Amino acid sequence: MYSPDDTIAAVSSPGSTGRVIVRISGADTLERVNDIFTPPVETDSPGVKLGKVAVDHQLRLDANLYVFVAPRSYTGQMMAEIHFEANPSITEMVIEKILLGGARPAGPGEFTARGFLNGKMDLAQAEAVNEVITSSNKFQLFAAEQLLSGSLSRSVSRIRSRVMDCLSLLEAGMDFSGEDIEFMSVEQGVERLNGIESELEQLLSGSIGYESVVDMPVVGLAGATNAGKSSLLNAIVGTDRSIVSAEQKTTRDVLTAVVQLGDCDCVLFDCAGLVTESGDILDELSRSAAVEALQKALVVVFCVDLAKPDLAADAEIFNQLQSEKLVGAGMKSDLLSERALAERLDAAEELFSMEFIATSAKNGAGIERFRDKIGRRVVELAGGGQIGRLKFRETSGSVALTARHKQVVCEAAENIRQAARQLAAGGDEVAAMMLRAAYQSLCDIEQQSVDEQILTNIFSRFCVGK
Repeated sequence: MYSPDDTIAAVSSPGSTGRVIVRISGADTLERVNDIFTPPVETDSPGVKLGKVAVDHQLRLDANLYVFVAPRSYTGQMMAEIHFEANPSITEMVIEKILLGGARPAGPGEFTARGFLNGKMDLAQAEAVNEVITSSNKFQLFAAEQLLSGSLSRSVSRIRSRVMDCLSLLEAGMDFSGEDIEFMSVEQGVERLNGIESELEQLLSGSIGYESVVDMPVVGLAGATNAGKSSLLNAIVGTDRSIVSAEQKTTRDVLTAVVQLGDCDCVLFDCAGLVTESGDILDELSRSAAVEALQKALVVVFCVDLAKPDLAADAEIFNQLQSEKLVGAGMKSDLLSERALAERLDAAEELFSMEFIATSAKNGAGIERFRDKIGRRVVELAGGGQIGRLKFRETSGSVALTARHKQVVCEAAENIRQAARQLAAGGDEVAAMMLRAAYQSLCDIEQQSVDEQILTNIFSRFCVGK
């Protein structure tokens, strides 16, 4: 998969103009640094050095050089980072000069892969590096931080140790079966294995399902025509994302925008109304798209025009929505007096049995309060409480599990379950075999004895330079 003895180089920072970080790792790191950096580095002592990057004979840029000596580096090898200000064209020239000196371009995730292969981190922590880089919200970032901190590895290591204790006692009993020595009775063995299985099940049930916080939560806007959905979307996003008109049915398709609500980024969408006129094929297609989008949404904002006295059309739409998802928005509050607004809010809340926040997209009244309300509702509903556990991290002992980790833990739990059954039935040798399989499964979470294809799949998802 990788050639860990080569000297590799890559840009480790975003590709836009500004601060550039060029990372080099391998035995010839200092030689490649001296191809581009002045004054030359004479010793392999760690530290920060000030100098210049020689782009060509005329252009020299101020730079900082960070030298990391093996094994006390991210990759476990001799490593260096050159930091300077440049645009993409100049950065490309710098990289080309380093590669011409004998380094090769780093592959996706190769710096992290070397750190893993050199024992600087376990596999679960290596996976977490990419999740930290690609996280799109605070909950996903915290789940990645949980992986990176090694909390999963510590939990698994403790369980794995218990599996090995049971296996050792079981095999000792088989080795001395002819002697009057009992290392572990059947009852004791089954009890221990049941306890280990219970720990694995608790690890699964109490974990943060990483995939459940990877995708951004989806929030949809629903309501009667001209209820103010498009205006509300524009007000929340802060730009004219959706067309606003007094004419009805201006929204035909599902319009989306990404916006931060509370502690995470959300996908906010506006769609066509849910009431159509018979025989209008465009209305029917728009309605079908709207229904599908709203069914998939985590939270649905139910928009009601408080300025109109008749809410019959709103009631028809309300009956098509899942009430547990709803957040109420009382729109066009700027058109009503304070007394009339209070009366209309009371009427709407009584009719729909839910709270409405008086909102005006025109003058911004209630928008910030409404944003906070949606953000709290997202936290309450997302991931079956997963995000809620993340939000209150200080009281949570949860660990983060990716799909691969879950599969490994499930396999180990099943092997432990089978081992307990075999032990109870007198099949000591089969029980020992199942315990070895469980132990190996748990090793695969963090150790290097995993299939090379698994490593390739994991690190291929990384960006170059990480």
